[in-house]
Amino acid sequence: MHSAILDTTVYIGHWERGLYEEPLAAIRKAFVIRHSAVVLSELRRGARTRDAQRLVEALYRLAPLRWEPTAEDWWEAGRLIRKVGDAHRWDKRKRRDFQDDALIALTARRHGAIVVTANRMNFDLLSQELSLSVLPV
Repeated sequence: MHSAILDTTVYIGHWERGLYEEPLAAIRKAFVIRHSAVVLSELRRGARTRDAQRLVEALYRLAPLRWEPTAEDWWEAGRLIRKVGDAHRWDKRKRRDFQDDALIALTARRHGAIVVTANRMNFDLLSQELSLSVLPV
């Protein structure tokens, strides 16, 4: 069975707005869900309420196997961010924001996993550069 990483945008849309119930049910049947250390960090960084913090902490505990970027992934992310950022004339802030997505994409690619995301723009750009499998919700 193939693996999938859920991007931060999927968790947030599902938790905060109740989105993606049907697609997530189908994804759970078709893939083994793996957890990205980058996604978990993004979720923790954004958890502002006590309830949100508890939810993220519960997910972290349920994810004993966490896929994380390697030193090579970080190195390649720098190249990708420069290339894509220069092509789109992004400012420093956009490039910083893109870094996490690049690290998620590179980690997924290394494991042969698909990225499930609601952030089509960034992951479409990354899939063009990396031959990455992306499933938009």
